[in-house]
Amino acid sequence: MHFDVLTLFPAILNGPLQASILKRAIDTGRLVVAVHNIRDYATDKHHVTDDVPYGGGGGMVMKPEPVFAAVGAVLANVPSARPPIILMTPQGRLFTQAVARELAQHERIVLICGRYEGVDERVSEHLASDEISIGDYVLSGGELAAMVITDAVVRLLPGVLGSELSAGDDSHTAGLLEYPQYTRPEVYRGWAVPEVLLSGNHAEINRWRHEQSLIRTLKRRPELLEKADLSAADQALIDSQR
Repeated sequence: MHFDVLTLFPAILNGPLQASILKRAIDTGRLVVAVHNIRDYATDKHHVTDDVPYGGGGGMVMKPEPVFAAVGAVLANVPSARPPIILMTPQGRLFTQAVARELAQHERIVLICGRYEGVDERVSEHLASDEISIGDYVLSGGELAAMVITDAVVRLLPGVLGSELSAGDDSHTAGLLEYPQYTRPEVYRGWAVPEVLLSGNHAEINRWRHEQSLIRTLKRRPELLEKADLSAADQALIDSQR
């Protein structure tokens, strides 16, 4: 899979791309992340990429010309079927596990990282094919959000995680939060691992894990249950816990 990340601050991306899952995916050839400095596509002597907003107001706005030029250069040799061009913005649709699965179906994705007071609206109207927000808050720029999306999407690709079962058990994958996890030692400071996990009875373990997912979701994120595909037994368990 290939990500093109357009940014004014490429150095911000160095850390996430040089460690853990993303680094391993890059090293094994399953992931390519090309980072493009938008300033390189500004044509004036000082490589200016922002200006004051029309109509007044505080802050600066990213100019459209360098962004359009950067995307045009990046996709110059790409076939007519353009990849998703996603603008990272607090005004975009909320990023979820379902959106991550949707994006994982593409071979290439372009991420545009906004900065300052935002990006000239013409980028949104005439260049970006999608706008995504990772939450109802404001960051200094879209770089960290771009890495969140990259990480969430890449871990869904075959062969990226150490276990093919890992992504399937993640929170939100089935609409519920993940069940509690335990490892050695069996008893720590008097707190023991639930006996069912030591039983070797995989049917019982799976039943316990599913019940714990339901209970945890009810306690921590009850709104998720409204969209979850619940059986009659699931609903009965939830009702007993209310």
